[in-house]
Amino acid sequence: MLDTFTTVVVQGARQVGKSTFAEMLVADRDHLRVTLDDEEMLAAAVDDPRTFIDQARDGTLVIDEVQRAPGLILPIKASIDRKRRPGRFVLTGSSDLLRLTRTPDSLAGRAVTVNLRTLSQGEIRLQRDDVLGRIHANPDVTGFHTATVRADYAEAIAAGGYPEVLPLSPRLRATWFDGYVDRLLERDLSDVAPRVDPARVASVLRLIAANQSGELVKARVARDAHVPESSVTGYLDLLETMYLVGVLRPWTPNLTSREASRPKTYVTDPGLALRLARGSVEQLVALSNPHIGQAMEGFVLTELLKQREWSAQEFELFHFRDRNGLEVDIVAEFFDGSVVAMEVKAGSTARAAQFAGLKALRDRLGDRFIGGYVLNTAQQSTPFGDRLWSLPVAALWEL
Repeated sequence: MLDTFTTVVVQGARQVGKSTFAEMLVADRDHLRVTLDDEEMLAAAVDDPRTFIDQARDGTLVIDEVQRAPGLILPIKASIDRKRRPGRFVLTGSSDLLRLTRTPDSLAGRAVTVNLRTLSQGEIRLQRDDVLGRIHANPDVTGFHTATVRADYAEAIAAGGYPEVLPLSPRLRATWFDGYVDRLLERDLSDVAPRVDPARVASVLRLIAANQSGELVKARVARDAHVPESSVTGYLDLLETMYLVGVLRPWTPNLTSREASRPKTYVTDPGLALRLARGSVEQLVALSNPHIGQAMEGFVLTELLKQREWSAQEFELFHFRDRNGLEVDIVAEFFDGSVVAMEVKAGSTARAAQFAGLKALRDRLGDRFIGGYVLNTAQQSTPFGDRLWSLPVAALWEL
């Protein structure tokens, strides 16, 4: 991208590694890196934006946390129009620039975006992880086996994917997560929405974590967070803008006239979600956490979202539920129209009843249906009929 386009925007939550990643991108180029977290740099950018953005001359200018000075966007646009040379700017941001009302221009046609999430399990293990690319090419997973057991999954969920958190002990990990959320909502939130009460946003965030990968019922969130229902959408938008929360849309392929229309919401890092919900590794291992199934579903969903950034196949992710109770946790629709469906279970034993939703989609979709999988904590795959398998969760990064 940097060899082709004038501007690359690297966006993601705080502490996912955007600055490190940007530095890696330009390491073999003539470049200058500045951060707007530095108050002096920020003052210079606001005072004379044109001089500020021209300081790299013929090199690449890396601007960290560009959302702190949205007034730079128009001068960057004008500079690009004067000189359309590849690799002029790398902009990093901890808030989605396109969702900020203060952003004066989208840089459409002038910039491309890389969405950086927390590290995937494949990245952590230095393994190539593209399970849906593999399944699209060959859906048969018969014979897959893993050494991964429930305790390994529990630790992976609790650790999440923030680089700084991975080497920490459970106690220090909890301290890091708590401080991370407090500082984001007390400081960074004011950059996005200066007049919003951080305590109310924090309440909504914790409720989403407690219902990780659950359907969004705004009236229930409003009641439990003690906020007006009319405010819930705005608070969710803020959390999305800061990359703390994501939304999984319902799949409505017109298979019937009775599909449900509520989205699911999830905290974007499973470790952060578990801490916000005050869960523990021990509870996950013992299956004593009442939300263990949702924690595992959120883990699988966020891994697939990470892999989508580099998969060999383009796909979109959804969930499916109709008003008769038929549901499927994750539906992946590829750009050629084919579909893979997944149910996520925390247990280690697959049962025929767990395939009900997958069978129904298979029968309705016909040849569009590539495969249906019940992901669980077993150690080997098992065929369950035509294009149906149970499959260990570890296949996400081992298959």
